[in-house]
Formats: sequence, structure tokens, C-alpha cells
Amino acid sequence: MKKNVATIRDVAAAAGVSTATVSKFVNGAQRFSPAVEATITEVIAKLGYRSNPLAASMITGRTKSIGLSVLDVSNPHFTSIVKGANRVALAHGYTLLLVDTEENPGRERPLLEALSRRVDGMIVFSRMLESEMDWMTELGKPLVFFGRLNRLEIPWVISDDHRGAYMLTRHLISLGHQRIAYLSFPRSRRDEERLGGIRECLAAHGLELTMHEGSAPTAAEGERVCSAIMLGAEHPDALICYNDLMALGFMKAAQSLGFKLPEDMSVAGFDNIHYGLYTSPPLTTVDLQSERMGAIAMEKLIATIDGKEAPSTTMVEPQLILRSSTIKRN
Repeated sequence: MKKNVATIRDVAAAAGVSTATVSKFVNGAQRFSPAVEATITEVIAKLGYRSNPLAASMITGRTKSIGLSVLDVSNPHFTSIVKGANRVALAHGYTLLLVDTEENPGRERPLLEALSRRVDGMIVFSRMLESEMDWMTELGKPLVFFGRLNRLEIPWVISDDHRGAYMLTRHLISLGHQRIAYLSFPRSRRDEERLGGIRECLAAHGLELTMHEGSAPTAAEGERVCSAIMLGAEHPDALICYNDLMALGFMKAAQSLGFKLPEDMSVAGFDNIHYGLYTSPPLTTVDLQSERMGAIAMEKLIATIDGKEAPSTTMVEPQLILRSSTIKRN
């Protein structure tokens, strides 16, 4: 026999209140006296009542969902951001809806426009130029952006990439490295921040930077460019990679070519992804506090949705993680 499902009318009748009172209480639209709230809570538990999310959204105008757009969910950096954001969302009763643009700028706008119709607010990663992002402010939803913005009035969260790059470069110089190279990813707005920190530190020590350009922030791309860097007339004695994935791919290829790391060259990256701890040698990296960034962005967005004041910009301090992929030069 099919079990009868308790309705909002059943709860109202048993609690001795109106259905409107139960609805407002369940959906958080209004507070009532402690006695009334205790009675409704007790009846809901006794009858096993479950509210209808669709009906709730019609009453409150909220979906209790938040959208998060990332550039590549297979990248552990973004996985950590999702983890931090989701933890905060769940604590506040929100469901996280994830969109992966797969490093394809052409997919960003249609996906975000579709996502905006299903959520109360969005946290966004984007490769778009800021001059091309005005449409985001016209979506009519609270937004938080990952990365520095100079013109658009959208709250943003970022790790201090410039500082992290400076710290890493200074560490390599302290180990005696003189020929330092950078494997970049120019399509990222964060690449400029990292490059600036590297250049500033090298200039302070009278050293020049050798540049190599990557076309994707992936391990495969690090592997692809390795031979061009290592088999030239004189390879660098230290290489800083745009991220850990590129560094790990580069290290694999360099070892396949017969080079010993870090004896022949020190290698370092950014993001402190967990794979870097288990490579041989383990990877020196800059921890950009990815999970914390996700949590901060979610807290900022929920505060905005609730009409509370939140800092419009937040910069997270990076941490240098020293492992044995970098070594002192004799």
C-alpha cells in the first residue's frame, strides 16, 4: 500500500496555524514566536513533511542554488576551488551548480547565460578580456569574479600571484641560480601577475629572464615544449612554470630525454596540486590557497545575496612550498 505523503495543509492543521505561516517558516521568509516555531518543527518531524523546492522558489524568489564556472574541472587547482566553495554553500543551505568551460572562451557566454537563469548568484572564472565582459553585469544576478578587475564593479577574489612569483624567484636566486627561465601561459590574466613578480625580483639582482611560451596550461603542453628548452645551445639552470601541471609534464619529458632533475635543472610551479607531492622529485611550488579562495568567494557571494556588506576585493596571501625539485647550485 502506498504511504500517504504529508502536505503543508496537514502540518498547518496539526500545528494549529495557517498554511501561510507554515510556508513562511519553512522557507525562511518570516520569523515567529519561539513557541510557534517549536510547534511547527515538532509537527514537521512527526509527520515527515518535506517541502517542495520548486514551490519554495516561487514563494521566496530564490532557487537556493549558486553557479560556479571553472575553466577546466580536470585541473586539481579548480577542483580545490570547487571543494572550498561547495563546503560553504552546503553550510548555508545552497546547492552548487558547476559549469566547466573547458578552456574554451567561445563557450563561456552561452553557458553562463543559461546558468544565470537557474541560480541566485554566480562565481566566475573567465579568459575573456575585461573589455568584453560588460554583458555579465546585465545578467541581473550577484557575481563574484576570480581575478583582478580594474573597470567592472564586480567583487573579486585573487591570490597574490605577483608576491608568490617574487618569493619563488628569490628562493631560486638564493640557491645560486643565475639562468632562470619562465614557461608562460599568456592567455591567462594571472600570467601577467606572475611574470611581473619574476621580472621584478630578477631585476633587483641584475639578472635577465629567458621566456618560453606555452599554448595550454596542461601537463601535455609542458611535455611538448621540453625538448625545445632542454636541447638548445644552453638550457637554463632553473625553470619556473606557469602552473604545476605544466611543470609535471616538463619533468617527465626531461627525465625521458636523459636529464637528471634537479641536478641538471631546478623546476618549480604554481598551485600546490596534490600530485606534486608524489612525483620524483617532489615539486617545489607556490600554494595559492585554492580551496580557501573558493570558500572566500562563496562567503562573499552569499553575503551579497543576503544583502549584507562584504569586501569588494579580497587578496589571499600565497605560501612557498619547498621540495626537492629545486637544489642549491655549486
